[in-house]
Amino acid sequence: MPIPFFQTPTVKMIMIGFLTLFLLIPLQFVKDLISERSQRKNEVIKEVSEKWGSSVYFYGPILKVPYTEANSQTYKYAYLFPEKLENQTTVETKPLNRNIYNATVYTAEMNFKGSYVKPDFDIQNIPAGNIHWDKATILIQTTNLKSIKDQVDITFGGKPYTFEPIYNSNSGYEALETAPINMAGATFPTSFDFKIKYDGSQLIKIVPIGKTTEMSMKSNWHSPGFTGNFLPNDKTKVISDDGFQAKWKVLHINRAFSQQYFNTLPDLSKYAFGVNFIVPVDEYQKNERVSKYGFLVIGLTFLTFFLIQSISKIRIHIFQYCMIGIALVLFYTLLIAITEHSSFRLAYILSGLAVVLMISLYSFSILKNPKFPLLIGTSLSALYLFIYIIIQMENYALLVGSIGLFIILGLVMYLSRKIDWNSN
Repeated sequence: MPIPFFQTPTVKMIMIGFLTLFLLIPLQFVKDLISERSQRKNEVIKEVSEKWGSSVYFYGPILKVPYTEANSQTYKYAYLFPEKLENQTTVETKPLNRNIYNATVYTAEMNFKGSYVKPDFDIQNIPAGNIHWDKATILIQTTNLKSIKDQVDITFGGKPYTFEPIYNSNSGYEALETAPINMAGATFPTSFDFKIKYDGSQLIKIVPIGKTTEMSMKSNWHSPGFTGNFLPNDKTKVISDDGFQAKWKVLHINRAFSQQYFNTLPDLSKYAFGVNFIVPVDEYQKNERVSKYGFLVIGLTFLTFFLIQSISKIRIHIFQYCMIGIALVLFYTLLIAITEHSSFRLAYILSGLAVVLMISLYSFSILKNPKFPLLIGTSLSALYLFIYIIIQMENYALLVGSIGLFIILGLVMYLSRKIDWNSN
């Protein structure tokens, strides 16, 4: 008896292949949904962070000394960097909740001390009488002035001075500057110390303007991202679930700028270093990575049903394949919906159990024999577990994934070796 055209193995495989490709359309919609929710989260976090306090960039303290050139009454300025700059920073992070989103913010207390040596004005041929030491000031370029918690005072040469906010139109940065300090007859080296307390978010970076710059940071943040032009000392760096401690030491020979500038203060932001407090991989990134395996899950599940159909001679209608495919796509919408109200791990377990149970019960009504639904449920569970293991890995994800797919292909070849593809 001839085989009906639509029941031939070749036609079945073509129809299942087209259905698999068709299901990529709703799968792409799911990926767009993940991107949209992720963007919404970033917008909320940005809004919350800006109200609490933005990232901190610190460039200072700089000794600013006015001078005049011959036959000119117009002030120009010499910008002098410290001989030694030491910083100790303590950062306490905490989450801020808004609706279903969490933003990580911090309170940072930064303590600075150091000293200046006498600058060399002779290299610019500036006579001593043209240097206005009585009008010297201390300058700090920074960001996030609105979130400084207390008045900022500096002890310079044993005397206290107070910083006032200014805006530097040339640099575009906010700044703090003291009133004029009378340094006429001052002795060098001249020491200083001060502290500044910020409410901030995301990032702390400082410019190593000391001829020797030493910085230490301690925080309760468990996953710091060390960023910028210099990394902390590996021998003293400690990272644990309770937080981290890190130390930096930057010498003047490690960066390509000098200790004094005349007339113009350079932008040295490219030499800054610090710590990033953003979560390295958030829940939406995990959802996105899982969704990339959607085609693999749909394809292998359909292949399993097709092999069972071919071995058992049970007919499975294309509509039934369609219902199974839609259930597999719904896994990803369940995953992102539950993730937003719990952890990714719990969401993955609940979504996986729901889909595996639904497809197993549905396949029992189709295949009748209990061993086939059990095989499908076991295979799908193993596949979801395999994908979960892969996305938890970083360095070995490609290796493990490739080996896993190689083993799956070998199993399919082994199970299909005795199927007569020319018969019904």
